[in-house]
This record gives sequence, C-alpha cells and structure tokens, in this order.
Amino acid sequence: MPRRISTADGRAALAAVRAADAPARTELATAVRYLLQLLVEKAPGGSVEVRVPPFGAVQVIEGPRHTRGTPPNVVETDPATWIALATGELSWAAAAASGRITASGVRADLSDVLPVRP
Repeated sequence: MPRRISTADGRAALAAVRAADAPARTELATAVRYLLQLLVEKAPGGSVEVRVPPFGAVQVIEGPRHTRGTPPNVVETDPATWIALATGELSWAAAAASGRITASGVRADLSDVLPVRP
C-alpha cells in the first residue's frame, strides 16, 4: 500500500462508513485500505493476495512468496463485505457460504486472522 493511514484517520473513515447508507467514496476507500493495513500488520507474509477492488490489494500470511503472474492463493471481495469481515460483523464461514467472497488456493482461508478489529 502506498501510504500508511493513521489510526485516527482510519477509525474516522470507518465510523463515517458505518454511519452512512451511501458512504463517500473517499471514506470507503480509506476504511478499506486501513483495514487491509491492519491485516498486513496482523498476518505479514506474501503467500495470499487479498483483493478488495477497486481500493486495494495486499499480500499476507507467511509461506511461499508469489512474485509473478496470478497468485495461487487469492481472496477477493467487495468493500462492504471486507469491512464486515475485518471488523467481525460477518464471519468468514458465513461470507463464504453466501458467496460474498471468492477464495482460491490451500492458504486462502483467512478465518484464523479475521477479524482485525481496529
């Protein structure tokens, strides 16, 4: 991720997103990136790519690092689902069962590192 988001800015954006029916794009982007940043801090590594288009993607979880092409372990979801997962409002199992996430690869289960709770 290009720049570090401060705890105050991240929490403010997250609060704004939670309070709005249709949050501003900048607040949504900041909240998503902040929670991805927390995930990187909690589970550093490079074996799983977590994508939340259009706002961000990070590599996490210790193990074989992927450097070229499509990674073998990928998790992708939309911003609202990512925020719910990262804050504990939605469980990994419920998100997977409802099709709100796509996860491929043997390491692409994030249930052990979620929520990240800011």
